[in-house]
Amino acid sequence: MGHDTTARLRRQLLAYRRHWPAEAGVAGLFLELLDDPADPFVRERLEGHFTGSSWLVSGDGERALLTHHRKLQRWLQLGGHADGDRDLGRVALREAQEESGLEGLVLDGAEIFDLDRHWIPERGDVPGHWHYDVRHVVHAKGGEDYVVGEESLDLAWRPVAGIATDPAADESLRRMAGKWLARHG
Repeated sequence: MGHDTTARLRRQLLAYRRHWPAEAGVAGLFLELLDDPADPFVRERLEGHFTGSSWLVSGDGERALLTHHRKLQRWLQLGGHADGDRDLGRVALREAQEESGLEGLVLDGAEIFDLDRHWIPERGDVPGHWHYDVRHVVHAKGGEDYVVGEESLDLAWRPVAGIATDPAADESLRRMAGKWLARHG
């Protein structure tokens, strides 16, 4: 199963690179990591590893659920470590469920919505390292009454249009908001 899942991720990354030619360099870095002989799906690979995140949108598609991340002290999308799972869409969905407490979340197909390679600073005995974050769209189909979990200081539904134009928002959040608005605006 791991081989099939890895092959599917390769196809998804190649499709992403074709669809977003301006991001071909970033997609190339993800493809290089996928070919690394050290398992890039576990956090123990300290040079960098895959993570999965969700662009979690409300039922009407107008708002995205963001977390005020406890460790990073910033508003970000929900997501986390793959911990050996090579299906990063499943990781994104699992993390969205765990971090929001929402029921009835649905992964929007297998297509990669966004890629982001970002540096995670040293913390305790874990050295600084790269996260290769693969983002998928997740829809809140069941309801919007979230539960703030231990990884978050807070959660909030934010208008996507506001995220796109907020100069204080994380650059990758603004990029995802722009992509969402271009697709559904």
